[in-house]
Amino acid sequence: MTSSTDDPLVSTDWLAARLDDPKVKIIDATFKLPGVLPLPVEDYLAAHLPGAVFFDVDHIADPNDQRPHMFPTAEQFARDVAALGISSGDTVVAYDAGGWVAAPRAWWMFLSFGHPDVKVLDGGLKKWLREGRPTHSGKVAPKPGKFRARLDPGYIRSQQQLVGNLQTHAEQLIDARPRPRFEGTGAEPRPGLRPGHIPGSRNVPYAELFDANTGAMKPLEELRKAFAGAGVDTNRPIVTTCGSGVSALVLTLALYRLGVRGSALYDGSWAEWGLPDGPPVATGPA
Repeated sequence: MTSSTDDPLVSTDWLAARLDDPKVKIIDATFKLPGVLPLPVEDYLAAHLPGAVFFDVDHIADPNDQRPHMFPTAEQFARDVAALGISSGDTVVAYDAGGWVAAPRAWWMFLSFGHPDVKVLDGGLKKWLREGRPTHSGKVAPKPGKFRARLDPGYIRSQQQLVGNLQTHAEQLIDARPRPRFEGTGAEPRPGLRPGHIPGSRNVPYAELFDANTGAMKPLEELRKAFAGAGVDTNRPIVTTCGSGVSALVLTLALYRLGVRGSALYDGSWAEWGLPDGPPVATGPA
């Protein structure tokens, strides 16, 4: 279980008290599925936390990979993050619009590239607004920072590694997508993908881990019950997956809060595995 010092979540009160701290850098990592309007950057320009810069999940990604927003190189991540005004000595606080989608993705990317001083704002913009706290509009133009990055490959998994895991079952796979998509009865937002899930994976829909009204993540005991109810053994190795490697990190964040360390992300997720010529697919409940 996490202590107050290593809990990846920070409260709105905590952040409000540090808005003027030059070493605390706030990033808006709001993300939406393809075709959903207005665009996340348009939402950011309309209203964002004071001083926040926009962390574009689709841009801070490998530009030469056709798969959606795959991890960039360490050199690109360092360059893109420095352009946001972030330096290696800063505390980074990520938030999103309150739907618990991409702030955990940004959190995991910073950890993966060797920056441990990163947090997620509990409840995001939704909770911030409910409490009547201030927002700004327009673009923030920060002074470039100096950021060093080095990718730890243990934080991510490839399709090849998960194909091998079909035989060894060395790592548990948890899918964050809604149940209809996991079971193969609901449509995928990206056309051309097969329905279903990776054989042997478990389903913990990410939206069930936070309170839809307040935007806050559910208490630890409820998180623990959600994973146990899906048949997940938190004492064994875990890999999280989803539609394209974003909402899976909500599960990773929740697991981290429960004291789980050493988990990994399948970055390609269903956008890769579900392709017509991909590996085996299972349908129905886990």
